Amino acid sequence: MTLYERLADLPLTVEGYDLRRREVDTSSDFTRVTTTFRLRGDGETGRGEDVCYGEADHDALRADPPDLPTGQFTFDEFSRALSDVALFPEPPEQHHAPSFRRWAVESAALDLALRQADASLAAALDRTYDPVRFVVSTRLGEAGFDRIEELLAANPGAEFKLDPTADWSPTLIDHLAETGRVRVLDLKGLYEGTEVDADPDRDLYRQVVEAFPDAVIEDPALTEETRSIFRGQEGRLSWDYPITGVESVRELPVDPSWLNVKPSRFGTVRSLLETVEYAIERDVTLYGGGQFELGVGRRHLHALASLFYPGAPNDVAPSGYNENPLPGDLPASPLSPPDDPEGMDRA
Repeated sequence: MTLYERLADLPLTVEGYDLRRREVDTSSDFTRVTTTFRLRGDGETGRGEDVCYGEADHDALRADPPDLPTGQFTFDEFSRALSDVALFPEPPEQHHAPSFRRWAVESAALDLALRQADASLAAALDRTYDPVRFVVSTRLGEAGFDRIEELLAANPGAEFKLDPTADWSPTLIDHLAETGRVRVLDLKGLYEGTEVDADPDRDLYRQVVEAFPDAVIEDPALTEETRSIFRGQEGRLSWDYPITGVESVRELPVDPSWLNVKPSRFGTVRSLLETVEYAIERDVTLYGGGQFELGVGRRHLHALASLFYPGAPNDVAPSGYNENPLPGDLPASPLSPPDDPEGMDRA
């Protein structure tokens, strides 16, 4: 039985839903807005977080919420019914947004179905929750190495996923390497139409590949100018932005050794779990990734990491690490397994 088949026939009653908007100023110098879908049925509530980046998309959702299916379903029947629902009243700002919102509704529905069955995700999948190792993802920006010092002061054991940029100086690179804490370097060479797009930079690529010999290198742009830098380094390469399902893994320019699993990019629970199984069968190392979730979506990431890739360099640090200024009670890695898990939620 596949992972998805273990969930597909869960009974699900949906009587209605409401929305909850959240926003916070982040350490990356932008205001993050998300919306939580709260599906109701049989006295239970299931939650899922919409991580669309366009604030206007959240405003439009609140002004004109979609007509979600109600009634009695299996989880799979509800998922299929969503394919006929217009989740956006207007075209979204970014092309990934439909998957982000679909995941919010599907994860809320799965959370609800599990709660109605008095089951956790682990129990339904016949797996166990393990402690979750996490790394802290941050763009250094104008703060430079001061940002790393601030994080290490708050959590001396912190490990990092960083986004190298063309303005990184040799001195900064040396300081970062000396920490021995950089686990993943995200080159963002495959992003399109976002504020973090990064053109391939041969000099930068060469510097970080050499300075951080043990770090995973995520989303390099493999061009005629850059491909030679990664010759012999293929086992360090990881992929994030293009990964939306099994077919996207098959289309990668090299056989992957690492994949960053961001559930919101997959849209559906089926696509996510099929891709996880496909990777595990091929000995691909998985690690979790986030989208600046502000609420329940972050805990869903923790649950999935806990079940499938707990010891990997998971980019799922608790949301407090994204706040500016940092709160004083940040949890350290690894995150403990839940004492009394419910639904999709690890807490």
